Amino acid sequence: MAGLNPQVTNLLIILGMMQVSKKIPFDDPNVLNMCRAAYVLSNLVILGIYLYIKSVIDKKKDLTTLKYVEPAPLGSTEEGKLVTTTVHAYDLAQLKTLMRSQMMGVAMMAFMHLYLKYTNPLLIQSIIPLKGAFEANLTKIHLFGQPAAGDLKRPFKQSAGFMSGLQNGGVQSDKKTVEAAERAGRGGAKEE
Repeated sequence: MAGLNPQVTNLLIILGMMQVSKKIPFDDPNVLNMCRAAYVLSNLVILGIYLYIKSVIDKKKDLTTLKYVEPAPLGSTEEGKLVTTTVHAYDLAQLKTLMRSQMMGVAMMAFMHLYLKYTNPLLIQSIIPLKGAFEANLTKIHLFGQPAAGDLKRPFKQSAGFMSGLQNGGVQSDKKTVEAAERAGRGGAKEE
């Protein structure tokens, strides 16, 4: 599975876990509590990974200037906005996005499990977010020590998702686009 697209492996995991969850007796309180414990443990591991990455980012405190052009919002006719920041601030913003995404997933799972009484998603949501945390660009750079080059070069490329064809393109960091945005005066205020 190492060479497969992450979305494909997620789909395979979901389909496999749906079949497995049909055979698990969720009526048994011990089994249900074990699934709940696995879900909580998975989220604690993810939180631990993200807190460790934050400490590594803060320890490195890379103040190298990073310039890129954010695409205009969907449906907008205006040009993209120039963003000037540091690698440290960019990494912290990306980490904040990852943590917010994880907390939204926990809130959705809490609603589905506690209010709607769904138990099957506990298994899938114990695996998929953990897999996603290990596949995140920041994890590859700060936890596994991979160089920030190629696909891991900042600013990170947006992963090709369902709605990616409708958007105005991804973040652009090539010199020509950045210089054109600087001349046009679109943004450029350094974020701290």
